[in-house]
Amino acid sequence: MIEGAMTAAREDSRTAGARSGWAGSGWSDPRTPPASPRILLVDDEPQISGFVGRALEHAGYQVDVADDAVSGVRLAAGGGYHLVILDLIMPDMDGRAALAAILRAHPAQSVLILSCSSDPATKVECLDLGAKDYLTKPFSLAELTARVRARLRENAQRSEVMQVGELTLDAGRLVADSGTGPVALTRLEFLCLRALMEHGRDSVTKSELLASVWGIEFDPGSNIVDVCIRRLRAKLGFALIETVRGEGYRLAS
Repeated sequence: MIEGAMTAAREDSRTAGARSGWAGSGWSDPRTPPASPRILLVDDEPQISGFVGRALEHAGYQVDVADDAVSGVRLAAGGGYHLVILDLIMPDMDGRAALAAILRAHPAQSVLILSCSSDPATKVECLDLGAKDYLTKPFSLAELTARVRARLRENAQRSEVMQVGELTLDAGRLVADSGTGPVALTRLEFLCLRALMEHGRDSVTKSELLASVWGIEFDPGSNIVDVCIRRLRAKLGFALIETVRGEGYRLAS
C-alpha cells in the first residue's frame, strides 16, 4: 500500500527541487517521446504527488503537477491532457467544485478522483458530476497505474464511431443518432448508451451498468440507472431501449 512507500516519498520530495518549477512545465524527461500521454496531477500533498508523479513518469507518461486546486483548474482549462488525477480535499477549493470547473471547460475530459473518503454517497456524487473513476486513499501504486492505463485506453476509443443498426454513437463528440438526427448526450448518458451498444442486442443487467458507468460494485438503493435510461429514451425515442423484466435493458431489435 502507499503508506509503506510514504517514507521513500518524503525523501523524494526533499530532493525533488523547487516545487514551483513542477506545476507549469511538468517534470517530463526530455527523452520522453512527444506522443506520450499527458497527465495532470492535482494534489496538495507533496509526498503523494512526488511519489505518484515519478511513478507515472517512469511508466512513460508526461506529468504536470499542480499543488492547489486553483492552479489545477487553470492548467486543465488550457486543455491537452489525456487524464486529470484530482485530489478531492484541498484547502483552497473543494475538489467537487474543481471537478465541475474542469468539466465545464472540457466536458469530455477524463478525470480520476483521489480521496480519503470511502463514503459511497461522495463517490456517487463525483461520478454523477462527470468523474470517470474514483480511487480511495490509501491505494496501491499498482492499482493506480492500472486504472490510469484503463482510462487512457478509453480515451483512445473515444475517437471511434460505434453503430448498431441505425443507431450511431460518436464517442469523440458525445453525440448519438437513432435515425432522426444527431443528439448531444451528457457524459453519463453516453457511457450508459455505449455499454448497451457494446452488448449488441443482448440484455445488460442494472448491476453491469452500475459497474461500467458509475463504477459502483453494489446497488446504492437508488434509481440512477432507470433515470439515465429514461433520459436516453426521451432524447432518442422510447422504442430504442427495451426493458427486459427481471434482467435489465437492451437495445430494441
